[in-house]
Amino acid sequence: MLRINNLSLPVDYREEELYRKAAKLLRLPPNQLRRLELVKQSIDARRKDDIHMVLTVNAAVDDEAAVLRRVRDKRVSQLPRQAYQFPTPKRKGGLPPVVVGMGPAGLFAALYLARAGIPSVVLERGAPVEQRTAAVERFWRTGELDPDSNVQFGEGGAGTFSDGKLTTGTHDPRIQTVLDTFVAMGAPEDVAYSFRPHVGTDVLRQVVKNIRLELVRLGCDVRFGHQLVGLEQAGGRLTGVQVRAEGNAYTLSTDALILAPGHSARDTFQVLLEAGIPLEQKPFAIGVRIEHRQEAISRAQYGDFWDRLPPSDYRLSCHLPNGRSAFSFCVCPGGQVVASASEPGLLVTNGMSLRARDGKNINGGFLVGVNPGDFGGGDPLAGVRFQQQWERAAFQAGGGGFIAPAQRVGDFLAERASVCGGEVEPTYRPGVKWTTLDGCLPPYVTETLRGALPLLDRKVRGFAHPDAVLTGVETRSSSPVKVPRDESGQCALRGVYPCGEGCGYAGGIVSAAVDGVRTAEAVCRQ
Repeated sequence: MLRINNLSLPVDYREEELYRKAAKLLRLPPNQLRRLELVKQSIDARRKDDIHMVLTVNAAVDDEAAVLRRVRDKRVSQLPRQAYQFPTPKRKGGLPPVVVGMGPAGLFAALYLARAGIPSVVLERGAPVEQRTAAVERFWRTGELDPDSNVQFGEGGAGTFSDGKLTTGTHDPRIQTVLDTFVAMGAPEDVAYSFRPHVGTDVLRQVVKNIRLELVRLGCDVRFGHQLVGLEQAGGRLTGVQVRAEGNAYTLSTDALILAPGHSARDTFQVLLEAGIPLEQKPFAIGVRIEHRQEAISRAQYGDFWDRLPPSDYRLSCHLPNGRSAFSFCVCPGGQVVASASEPGLLVTNGMSLRARDGKNINGGFLVGVNPGDFGGGDPLAGVRFQQQWERAAFQAGGGGFIAPAQRVGDFLAERASVCGGEVEPTYRPGVKWTTLDGCLPPYVTETLRGALPLLDRKVRGFAHPDAVLTGVETRSSSPVKVPRDESGQCALRGVYPCGEGCGYAGGIVSAAVDGVRTAEAVCRQ
């Protein structure tokens, strides 16, 4: 196969036009171009008078060497094919591994182990995705929280109620096999080649269910409503896990635990501490969700082309004189701001989009980085308490019942409380209270956000629109804790394999899934 990079086409190009342009570049008659595979596709909107698609494709031709000699174009190269290969397991017989958590890291770890002939016991504290969705909808409608099955906990993990982005900043040979698996389990085919692929929360829920059904078919023992509450050990090695289910406790013997609890499993971090496993503080980011009219952002990004292209998103950042940075995070075009609490009396927000991204608003995290020096303590869980402090303040500012505090951008910049909304209608449920956000975040965070708004407005006109809505707070951009592991993938307690975002080794659905595959490899090698 030959790789063609930076192939420019109109935004509404047809397949025959793609074949014609690729053949011309390769100096071939179109009928000698046997097949094209779309690798990446993105929109170049840097010039509003010349918005176009930029494609990367693989081309199947006869006599590749002859074509390369003739073309001599830097955009064309030979593609070395190196398919991902899962290692041959050294682990034979014995006790089944235990996987804790059914987010992307846990799901992919269990799936790749099972494909290698090593079915595991999979423990998930929350409910199957069907029941979990009903519990989340009830929470958004009434404010009645289920602490064990919510936006953070349950089948699919926190990413199930998100935009379902499959982007990653990492470069890992496992990425393509992860994307291919998503497609095989029901994700749209374009996630394998889009520049910023997304599944959408509605489709992702079915994908998650399909992975579970595949796990069961391959012999895994999947247990919902079963929570890890303790570890058993002898001679520095894991010998079993203590589990609670329906008020009862039992011990499950195992010598391999893949620990993928997610970034909000604060009680699990405490279990690890009590078992003597070293934990480290880790930087993360906190702030708010910022919400605009989708049409306004699309017009700002695409100009007159805005209604002929998919809803626009944005990626923004800036560095402030106070030494801190503000940036956008997890932007959800055509989406909604969602209540994402997992504990009573603590309020946290996130963003979510359906596959169609057809909502009237766009929202994104508007965050500021924080580090262990901000947490006010040196113990491993100081970052957890820091999150809880501001989530509690947001809950109180909203007046209880998981009503969120909200403020218009114009009022936030003027440092006055909002008393009503403007042209941007908040999407957060169960509702918002117009107020001030200054008591819901550290002063250095609100100072940084205020300084960033006019700077980012220069990059995307309208970002600092007075009627844009800030909804507080977002504190769980990533885990506040890291569980150190060595080259074998194990932590200080041998047989325990920290994995995924919750343990500090990922930052999104794809990177978590990749780390799940990597951890499954580590278990296979032992």
